[in-house]
Amino acid sequence: MSPTGMMNAEKVELKRVFGDVYCRISRKSDNSIVHAQWFGAQSEETVKGGGLKMLELMRERPYAKLLNCNKEVIGSWDTALEWVETEWAPEMRKAGLRYLAYVVPTSVFATMTVEMAIQRLGDDFEIRTFDDEQNAESWLISLGRID
Repeated sequence: MSPTGMMNAEKVELKRVFGDVYCRISRKSDNSIVHAQWFGAQSEETVKGGGLKMLELMRERPYAKLLNCNKEVIGSWDTALEWVETEWAPEMRKAGLRYLAYVVPTSVFATMTVEMAIQRLGDDFEIRTFDDEQNAESWLISLGRID
């Protein structure tokens, strides 16, 4: 675990050097859904930090469903798109991820980045976008248990 994160059995918080949380990752108790919630401005470094932590969790206990909430993200994180497409997505797919529910941000620049990410990842996962976490989670639950 990196010195900027705290981990317990079901939740990880990743923090910037100056202490604010930029990503919180938690797992539903049945292990079928991992929920990643992102906060504030994201950079290539923070996207990679959160992405690598998700991959680590995936390898420890695989899951097929990810709820990726970008509702509180501001600004673009497009400098990380190539890494997400060429490194993160293939590794997550190989490890078992199949379904990605994206909660879109209110920031227009962050929304444009999410749309670019979805275009790049559309062949790797079944992806749907939502305005709120409840609808995103309902869709993932509706898929049933996936082993």
